[in-house]
Parts: sequence; structure tokens; C-alpha cells
Amino acid sequence: MPVDDVSAVITQLRVYPVKSCAGVSVQQARLTDTGLDFDRRWMVVDAQGDFLTQRELPRMALIEPQLKTHEMVLTAPGMRALPVALDAAQDAVTVRLWGEEVAAFEMGAVAARWFSEFLGTTARLVRFDPDHRRFSDRAWTDGRDAFNQFNDGFALLVVGQPSLDDFNARLALRGEAPVSMARFRPNIVLGPNVSAAEAPQFLAYDEDRLGVLHIHTGQAVEVLRLIKPCPRCPIPNIDPITGMSAPLVGDVLQGYRSDARLDGAVTFGMNAIIVPPEPGPSASAAVSWLQVGQRVSGVYVF
Repeated sequence: MPVDDVSAVITQLRVYPVKSCAGVSVQQARLTDTGLDFDRRWMVVDAQGDFLTQRELPRMALIEPQLKTHEMVLTAPGMRALPVALDAAQDAVTVRLWGEEVAAFEMGAVAARWFSEFLGTTARLVRFDPDHRRFSDRAWTDGRDAFNQFNDGFALLVVGQPSLDDFNARLALRGEAPVSMARFRPNIVLGPNVSAAEAPQFLAYDEDRLGVLHIHTGQAVEVLRLIKPCPRCPIPNIDPITGMSAPLVGDVLQGYRSDARLDGAVTFGMNAIIVPPEPGPSASAAVSWLQVGQRVSGVYVF
């Protein structure tokens, strides 16, 4: 049985269908070997096939996806809604993400015109080729094969709600308004398990100190390994409601979140990979769903 060094619950699940566009808050999400279903399945690229993000185009924060049964609907200020069939794919192409060539499919001229008009630059929408296997950095996975789609590098990002609460307390000391978790773009947000008051509770930045998470889904215990602190670029400075950037978030993080594990880089949250079940008669073949409210137990690795 998993060892409960600390007890938590899932308080939020967030999926980002189009890389660097707005996220979708969901009550449940299917867990796949590349992360949450639909997460970073699509990406915006320039005319040369290089990926585009809020780092260069903060207006991408204003593009909001809605996931429906058979389609994704994209909306943005001043634009007509753009429906994208979930299984649509046109010509096979190769695109580049952090210098890595990745197999993908074009999503067509209509989508390209829509993104180009809103972003004010030549842009195309592509879909990850599900037959392509994109590996996370084995230097951090301890040699394990771990997969992702158009993520920056790992399948999942885990952040604790107490960590955001602490960050917002630091903002308050400067007379600043709190920011939302959307700034930090996690997939899984963890909070204290108030129904298990006798257990050691999940505290601010416990995600930094935990090596393994056991998620109790009811059908199985899914295992995540927290493997790499998440270095922070300027994206948390971008207000997800207005698309405007200001350096406040980065400035505050710089004051206390320098991480020696990444040569002093500013970090917030932990990247995670999925640990598949051991083969054998007890291994579950059922599809696993993560849900808000599920119990999570963590194992410290100081």
C-alpha cells in the first residue's frame, strides 16, 4: 500500500488543448501515457514551422478553447468562433519545438487565416501526430521512457494551492492584488485533505519535496513521479484575462524561488511523469480518470 507521508486532494484539473492558449478547467480528465487527454494536442506555428507561444505573442492568452463531444471551439475577442473537429487532420508536416523536430498534421487554411488574423502574424494550427513518440528528457526520468505531446518537456505540471496562497501573501505585503492559478498553467492542483485531519497535511511547496504521488482513483492507484522543478519564463507575468504583461510575478518569484537544482533558475511547480503499472495479473487495464476531489498521498524524497 502507498505510504502516506502527506495527504492531499486534487482541487483543480486543467487541460491546455492548444499550446500557449488559455486552459480549460475540468472536473475529470482521462489519464493517458502522454498526460491528460487533449493536453497540448494542438500547437500554433509560424510560416517556417517553428512553435509560437505567449512569450512572443501575449495575445495567445486570449484564445479560449471549449472541448465538446466531437469538436474543439476556439474563441477570441473580435473573432468569429472557430470549430475544429477533434479527429481532423490534413497534410503531414514536420514542426519544431525547442529545436526538436516533431511529426504533426496541418489543420487547414481556415484555421491558419483565423490565427494569422488574430495574432497579426503568419500562423498555422497543427495537430500532434499520435503515432509519433516524443520522449521526455531521460536525464530527468532516470532513464525511463516517458512521453508527452507538444508540452515543453514533460507530461504533467503539478502545483500546490498552498504554494499559490503563499505567493499571494507575498504580493499582499507589497500592496498588490492576488493572482490566479491560471498564471502558472498547471495540469493538477493539490490542496490539503481536510477530510483526513489526522494525516500530515499538504503544505506550501510540498510539491518540491515529494518524489512520488499516489492518486487514488477508486479503480486503481495511479503513480506520478515528480522529477523536475519547473523553470519559469515570462509567461506568468501575462494576465490571462487581458493578455497584458507586467514583470510583477517574475520579480516576486525572483526574490525567493531560486532553485539550486537548476543552477539558480526561478522555479514554481514540479514537472511529473506517469509511472505505468508493473506487468502482471494485478495490473489494471481499465482507463483511468482523474477527478477533482480524489485523494492523493505523497512520499517525501528530501
